[in-house]
Amino acid sequence: MNNIPSVFWLVPVASIVSLAMALYFYLQMKGEDEGTDRMKEIAEHVRKGAMAYLKQQYKVVTIVFIVLALIFSVMAYGFQLQNPWVPFAFLTGGLFSGLAGFFGMKTATYASARTANAARQSLDAGLKVAFRSGAVMGLTVVGLGLLDIAIWFVILNAAGVESLITITTTMLTFGMGASTQALFARVGGGIYTKAADVGADIVGKVEADIPEDDPRNPATIADNVGDNVGDVAGMGADLYESYCGSILSTAALGATAYLGTQLQLNYVIAPMIIAAVGIFLSLFGIFLVRTEEGASMKQLLRSLGIGTNVSAALIAVATFAILYLLGIPNWIYISCSVIVGLLAGVIIGQATEYYTSHSYSPTQQISAASQTGAATVIIKGVGTGMISTMIPVVTISIAIMLSYLCANGFDTNVNAEALSKGLYGVGIAAVGMLSTLGITLATDAYGPIADNAGGNAEMSELGKEVRKRTDALDALGNTTAATGKGFAIGSAALTALALLASYIEEIKEAVQRLANTGDQHMAEILVQINDIPSFMNYFQVNLMNPKVIVGVFIGAMAAFLFSGITMGAVGRAAEDMVKEVRRQFREIAGILEGKATPDYGRCVEISTRSAQREMIFPSLLAIIIPILVGVILGVAGVLGLLVGGLAAGFTLAIFMSNAGGAWDNAKKMVEEGNFGGKGSECHKATVVGDTVGDPFKDTSGPSLNILIKLMSMVSIVMAGLTVAFL
Repeated sequence: MNNIPSVFWLVPVASIVSLAMALYFYLQMKGEDEGTDRMKEIAEHVRKGAMAYLKQQYKVVTIVFIVLALIFSVMAYGFQLQNPWVPFAFLTGGLFSGLAGFFGMKTATYASARTANAARQSLDAGLKVAFRSGAVMGLTVVGLGLLDIAIWFVILNAAGVESLITITTTMLTFGMGASTQALFARVGGGIYTKAADVGADIVGKVEADIPEDDPRNPATIADNVGDNVGDVAGMGADLYESYCGSILSTAALGATAYLGTQLQLNYVIAPMIIAAVGIFLSLFGIFLVRTEEGASMKQLLRSLGIGTNVSAALIAVATFAILYLLGIPNWIYISCSVIVGLLAGVIIGQATEYYTSHSYSPTQQISAASQTGAATVIIKGVGTGMISTMIPVVTISIAIMLSYLCANGFDTNVNAEALSKGLYGVGIAAVGMLSTLGITLATDAYGPIADNAGGNAEMSELGKEVRKRTDALDALGNTTAATGKGFAIGSAALTALALLASYIEEIKEAVQRLANTGDQHMAEILVQINDIPSFMNYFQVNLMNPKVIVGVFIGAMAAFLFSGITMGAVGRAAEDMVKEVRRQFREIAGILEGKATPDYGRCVEISTRSAQREMIFPSLLAIIIPILVGVILGVAGVLGLLVGGLAAGFTLAIFMSNAGGAWDNAKKMVEEGNFGGKGSECHKATVVGDTVGDPFKDTSGPSLNILIKLMSMVSIVMAGLTVAFL
C-alpha cells in the first residue's frame, strides 16, 4: 500500500464542504417565497414533467450500464483483458454523474418561480436567487466528483494495489461511466428541450404571432421542462465527467512521467489538491456576485465576471503554494502550466462572450441582417460561428505548446522523458481551467433557471416591469450558457490530448497482463514498448501509416456523423411538436382567445417519447466506433481516430455552440425593441435563425465535447480487447 500523505485528506474534506454548501444554498432558495398561486401551479407542472422524464431516461440508461458492466466483467474475469476493478469503477462513475444532474435539476425546478418572484422586488434579488441556485449545481458537481475520486483512491490503496499507474488507469474507468451517462443525458435532454423549443417558436411566434412563453401555446410547459432536463441535468452530467476526466488523466500522467521517483505520489495527488483548493475559492467568488437595479448587459456580465475572475486569480496564486508545499522540484514551471490553462479558459470565455452577446458587433450584425429576411440571418450566423472558431483554436494550440514547455522547464528536446513530463503539463493545464468549476458552472446553470423564471413571469402575467427584469436575466443567461459551453469544450480538448497518453499506458498495462499469463508474444512486445518513442515506433504510429490516416478520417467523420444524427433527431421531434401545436390551435376552440386551456401534457409526452427513442443510437455510436477501429486497425488506427475526432470535434463544437448562441441573442436584441421589436418581420426572421441555432447550441454542439472524451475513455477501457487482436 502507498503511504498516502496527510495533505491528501484535504480532497475528501473539500468535497464534503462543497456538498454541505450546496445543501445550504438549496435550503436558502427553498426558503424564498414562490409567489402567487398561479406561479406555484406553473412551477409544479414543470417540476413534475422534468422528474417524469428523468425517471424514464435513467431506466433506459440503467439497462445500458448493466449490459456494459457485464461485458467488462467477462473481459476482466473471463479473459483477463481488463483490471478486475473496472466494472465497479465504471458503475460508480455513471451513478455519481447521474446524481449530479438529478440534484441540479431538482434545484432548478424549485428555483425558477422563486427567481421570478424575487424579480418583482429588484433585479439584484432575482440575480442572487438564480445565481445561488445555479451554484447548487456547480458545488454538487465538484463535490461529488472529488468525493468519487477520493473514495476510489483510498479503496485501491487499501486493497494493496502497489502500482500508481494501475491505480490511476483503473480510476480512469469511472471516467468512462461518467462520460457514458453524460452523453445520454446531453443527447436525450437536448432532443427533448429543442423539440419543444423549436415547435413552440415556429407555431407560436412565427405563425400565431403570440409572445414567447405565452400560456396559450401548448408547447410552453414542455419547453420549460426541456430547459431543465437538457440545460441543467444534461449539463451537470457533462461537466462532471469533464472535471473528473481532467483530474484523472493528469494523475495517470503523473504516475507515468515520474515513475521510479520518490515524489511520484505527490505528482499524482497534485491535481486533486488543486481542485480541492479551487472549491474553497469558488465559494468565495460566489458570495461576490451582486448587481444594481437597471443594470445593462455589460454591467450584468461584469457582476458575474467579478466572481469568476477573482476565483481564477486566487487559484493561480494558490497553485504556486500547493506545488511548493508538495515538495515538487519543478513547482514553478508546473504552476505556470496551470496558469496557462486558466488564461486559456478566460480567453475562450471572453471570445465566446464577444461572438454571442448582443452587446458586441457580431451578434448585432446578425440582428441587422433580419431586415433582409431569415435567409440572411442564417447566412450571417453560420459565418459568425465559423469565424468564432479561430480564437479558441489558436488559444488551445498556444496553451498546449506553452503548458508542454513549462512542464519541461522550457527545454525543447523531444525525448521519452520530455514527452511524458510535457503531457503532464498539458493535463494539469486542463485541471487549471476547471479548478474553479464550482463558480464557473454556477454561471452556466444560472441560464436555464433565468429562462424558466421568464417563462413563469409571462405565463403568470406579472407585468411589464417584472418581465423586463426577467428578460435581462434571461439574455444574460444566454451569454453565460454559451460561455460555459465554450469553457467545457476547451477543457475537453486539453483533457482528450492528455487521455492519448493514458491510452498508451493502458495498452502497456494490457500487454503486461497478458504477458503475465505466459503469453510469449506479449512478453516480446512488452520489451519493445517501454517508452513513448519506442511505443510509437513499434506500432508504426506515423503519418505514413495508412492505418493512422484512415483512423484520422474516421475520427473526423464521427464528429460530423454524430452531429448530423442528433440534428436530424431534433428535426423529427420538432416536426411532431409543430403538428401537435397546430392541431390544438385548429381543433380546441378558444385557445388563442385565452378561453380554453391547451393540452400541455400531450406536448410533454411527444418530447419525452422522441428523446427516449432518438438518444440511444448516437450515444452507442460513440462506444461502438472506437471498439471496431481498435479491432480492425489496431493501436495505430485508434490513435489516428482520437486525433481526428479531437481536431474536428473541437472545431465543430465551437462553431455550433457560438453560432447558436449568436442567433439566440440576435433574437433577444430585436425583442428589446430594435428593428421593429416583437411581432415585426425582423423578429420573425430572427426567430427562424434561433430555431436553426437551438439544436446547434443545445444538442449537437455541447454533446461533441463528450463524444471527444468518451471515444478516448472507451479506447482506454477496451485496450485489452485491442491488444488481444495484435
